[in-house]
Amino acid sequence: MKVLGYKAFNQDFTNRYGKHFEVGEIYRIKGPISWGKYGNGFHFCTNLEDCFRYYDPDTSIIAEVKGFGKLVKNDDEYYGYYDMYVSEYLEVIRVIPREEIIKMMLETSIDRQNRFIRNYNLTEKEKELFYIEDGGMNNERNNYQRCKRKQLKEHRY
Repeated sequence: MKVLGYKAFNQDFTNRYGKHFEVGEIYRIKGPISWGKYGNGFHFCTNLEDCFRYYDPDTSIIAEVKGFGKLVKNDDEYYGYYDMYVSEYLEVIRVIPREEIIKMMLETSIDRQNRFIRNYNLTEKEKELFYIEDGGMNNERNNYQRCKRKQLKEHRY
């Protein structure tokens, strides 16, 4: 089975453990595959906005990836994060530019947009794209002040 998803990297294209990655390459990890902070394997998310639970959007690169080989799925019911995976093999397909990230999120559900807005540092111009026609934010979003960057640190481990 192969799963397409998204993975965040530091700006130098390393993961949080210092391993360097490159677009177009396939990586393999040895040993038993398991989820979590002390797990083994390549972690990635199928929902782009979930990457920002683990990485600061201002200092990260988001890539489209494909995980395969042995896969372990994780759903975090408590925080509402679903379809996260750890894989034996990871292929880095491409880097996704900021403009495309915004466009992708505009085409998702309100719930996913809310999670994205809560964790992503949008410019004023980008914020305007998420307003509804009557000039205000969608009621489910409450006010935008709750969606500031400080929440990124509250929701990450």
